[in-house]
Formats: sequence, structure tokens, C-alpha cells
Amino acid sequence: MRKYELTDSQWEKIKDILPTNNRPGRPWRSHRQSLNGILWILNSGAPWRDLPERYGSWKTVYDRFRRWQRDGTLVSIFRLLNMSFQLVERDAAADAPRASAMAQ
Repeated sequence: MRKYELTDSQWEKIKDILPTNNRPGRPWRSHRQSLNGILWILNSGAPWRDLPERYGSWKTVYDRFRRWQRDGTLVSIFRLLNMSFQLVERDAAADAPRASAMAQ
């Protein structure tokens, strides 16, 4: 396990609250992989385009981050894991959409 990634016990706590894909077509990327990418961004403060490839496409991870931020899934995840982040949107024109966080 790498720094900022979910442990198996953390994953077990949250896996059932994540949305399922019941639509036909391409299967979704792993929620765990995407969530680990989101946590990497939030902890590192790096631009989305600098997301390491092991987490998948930065665009896919960013889109999932925005969707989960809007529908409350991220807040639910952070509450279940007792994590606290302050999400700050930065100017998208500078490089890429960014999120930074401060663990409290």
C-alpha cells in the first residue's frame, strides 16, 4: 500500500455506499483506484494533470471527484473514515482544475 491510499479495512467501511453501474456499455474503472487518486490529489495539492498513471486517467478521476462532491458521496466517505478536508477550487485556466486540502 502506498502513502495516501485506502487500507483494506477502510475500503470495507465505505465500499457499499459507492454507486453501482447498472447501465450497459463500458464498465466503470475501480472506485477504489479512483478514490485513491482523489486522496492523492487532496493530500499532495498537485494539479489534476499530474495524477500518477496508476490511478487511471486524470480526467476520469476528476470527473468522479466532481460527481461525488456534488452528490454528497465524498462527504459520506470522509465521515465514515473520520477524515476532514477543506476543498478549494482553483482557477481552471492556470493548468487544470485543482483541489487542495488540509487534513484537520
